[in-house]
Amino acid sequence: MRFIGLKSTMLAVGLMLAGAGHAAPQAANSAATATTPSTATAPAAPAQPVTADVKPAGTTPAAAATPAADPEMLARDGAPELAPTKGIGDAVDGDIGIQPQVTKNGERAKHFHNAILLPVIIAISVFVLFLLLWVVFRFRAAANPVPSKTAHNTTIEVVWTLVPVLILVLLAIPSIGLLSAQFKPPPKDAITLKVTGNQWYWTYTYPDNGGFEITSNLLKEKDEVAPGERAREEADGPRLLAVDNRVVLPVGVPIRLITTSADVIHSWAIPAFWIKLDAVPGRLNETSFTIEKPGLYFGQCSELCGPKHGYMPIAVQAVPLDVYNRWVVAKGGTVAGAAVAPPASDNAAVAATTGPTVNATTAAPTSNQAATANPAGAGNPGN
Repeated sequence: MRFIGLKSTMLAVGLMLAGAGHAAPQAANSAATATTPSTATAPAAPAQPVTADVKPAGTTPAAAATPAADPEMLARDGAPELAPTKGIGDAVDGDIGIQPQVTKNGERAKHFHNAILLPVIIAISVFVLFLLLWVVFRFRAAANPVPSKTAHNTTIEVVWTLVPVLILVLLAIPSIGLLSAQFKPPPKDAITLKVTGNQWYWTYTYPDNGGFEITSNLLKEKDEVAPGERAREEADGPRLLAVDNRVVLPVGVPIRLITTSADVIHSWAIPAFWIKLDAVPGRLNETSFTIEKPGLYFGQCSELCGPKHGYMPIAVQAVPLDVYNRWVVAKGGTVAGAAVAPPASDNAAVAATTGPTVNATTAAPTSNQAATANPAGAGNPGN
């Protein structure tokens, strides 16, 4: 009987131990199951700030591209207020001669024309006229009843061959020098102005100042404009020369001029700069100049380009460098050493992002600089 009782007691103890061993794995599995969801969902938590700072597409570029408010820089025809000066940068009715020049090449060409070419032309013309009058008087029939039979004179033939050759050689020396100076490559700090001719208006691009672009059209007279359209005023410039958007360039800084065309051949010409450069479709032509005096200078297309060829005026306003820089910023361009920073709110949103960021800033347009020595990249090396 005792043996049966002892056996029952040992069986009960075994069952208790087996139950405890079975409960331990279940508790461990329950603990593992409880910790697994928290581990799997933990990486999703940092993604919440990124989602909260997302802005509609286009918000950041629009804020960064907004030009600085400077109405003074856009007061007249998209440029600082400046009225034309009669006789400067424009032809005057009744004038004889070349316009006052404001570039070194222009001054050199004007001196060559006035001091060398005109005296030589006048001297040759007077000499030929004297010879004609002398021949008419000296060899008239009344004075020579028996005509001379002289056919050759070696001395005279040598003289009238060598003297013209010598004159042309003497004229060629300053002429070739001037031609070479007109197409001398601009320095590296030059500001690039790209001119595109269209039927019948001009498009100007500033590759070194962020690549912004302006379009220039003729300002019509009051009796020619449509309702609501702006008409020409005296402060804009002479008739057929005033434009709605002037080209603004700095004084004392080399300018690299590049011309091309979108349709037919045009020619960009400013007499006061001694500049006339063809704009040919599919081709880049280049020259350079430096404006030495502030002012307003006018020109026209000088290549027959269609029925409205005479309605493609050019207006260039030359201003000091600091005014030019302010005008560039007012137009939405950039100046070397003064890059426009994004708004503060956008910077804060980027700083709060813990994941990878995306650069939403609008990249500056690139320009074709194949015809120039200007290194690629935004900014104005001449400022």
